[in-house]
Amino acid sequence: MQEFLWPASLTLVRHGESEGNLADQAAQKARAEVLDLDIRDPDVDLSEAGVGQAEAVGRWLSKLSDDDRPEVGLVSPYQRAKRTAEVAVEAAGATDALRLKGDERLRERELGVLDGLTSTGIRKRLPEEVDRRDRLGKFYYRPPVGESWADVGLRVRSVVATLQSGYPGRRMLIVSHQAVIMVFRYVLEELTERDLLDIDRDTQLANCSITRYTAGPGDEMMSLALYNDVEHLADASEEITEEPDAATPAP
Repeated sequence: MQEFLWPASLTLVRHGESEGNLADQAAQKARAEVLDLDIRDPDVDLSEAGVGQAEAVGRWLSKLSDDDRPEVGLVSPYQRAKRTAEVAVEAAGATDALRLKGDERLRERELGVLDGLTSTGIRKRLPEEVDRRDRLGKFYYRPPVGESWADVGLRVRSVVATLQSGYPGRRMLIVSHQAVIMVFRYVLEELTERDLLDIDRDTQLANCSITRYTAGPGDEMMSLALYNDVEHLADASEEITEEPDAATPAP
């Protein structure tokens, strides 16, 4: 009998709507240059709607069969992701059956000098970065003391290696951030830069959306089963929001 080369399933969940998402929306609407947040990004918590979205994820998990329900969760240590996972697992009634482990490799993409700035603020304060991003492209653009999507790819490849070596045949849950989940697609499906950017352009990854991969014994690659699925949020007061992205400072 062939052995598993991959986890049997990998469920990727973006964190719920956060206070940072709301601050970004308000700043964009006001054409402000900076977000009205007085805490560091890792400490930004969920909004009330975000908690409801996380509970909806938990209800989705609770409806899975015993053979499909995740056994182990790897979670970004950022508060919004950590709390999404905790609320979801509690709502699923799985606090004893689904073990959560923090993993800093799943943290949000670091924005460096662009942290806290809106697209308006970037254009006004750092126009040279707008020019550099336009020249390099979204995937390879690295803001000063920050990360590019390619840098995130190195982190994700490390996590994928851990999944293969430490969790073959297991059912895994990952709760993380928008860019990280997008880069998982890049790595797991062996996409090109253009493939990934086309997906990113055509799809806005929703808060608490579910992206899921499966694999059987002997499979050399995981297969995409769900992408950006939000059907479980139909009974939640969700709003699809996008985190501030340093790679989109264009007017």
